[in-house]
Amino acid sequence: MKANQIELTFSSLAENLSMARMVIASIGAQSNLSLNDIEDLKVVTSEAVTNAIVHGYRHQQNGIVRLAVEVSDQTLRIVVQDQGCGIEDIEQAMQPAFSSDPERMGLGFVFMKSFMDRLEVDSTLNEGTTVTMIKYLNPQPSSH
Repeated sequence: MKANQIELTFSSLAENLSMARMVIASIGAQSNLSLNDIEDLKVVTSEAVTNAIVHGYRHQQNGIVRLAVEVSDQTLRIVVQDQGCGIEDIEQAMQPAFSSDPERMGLGFVFMKSFMDRLEVDSTLNEGTTVTMIKYLNPQPSSH
């Protein structure tokens, strides 16, 4: 089973969001995903990176965001990691419309859960958060 990996680290600046979206769109296209699936990947990557910048680093521009992508024959795995403030209550943070920033809609995790096949969030206060999202590339046909 062949796997391809790419890893980027970048400053916690909002302008780096478009670069992260471009990278994931390119990887999605190489994986022969549909345009809809590529759009979904761009959305979930944007949401995870935005969470790192807005919530993890609270808009501080000196943080580092890590975006790692691994593509195998079966899966596409996206990992977004920060070393920010962490999430106090992951279950609460994953509730629709919950946000620690009143300017935000609080739908990031909702999109990640609905657009990806698996979502894992690991967070430690004052150490950071790792969001792992997995998309199955060759879904098994469901048996009715």
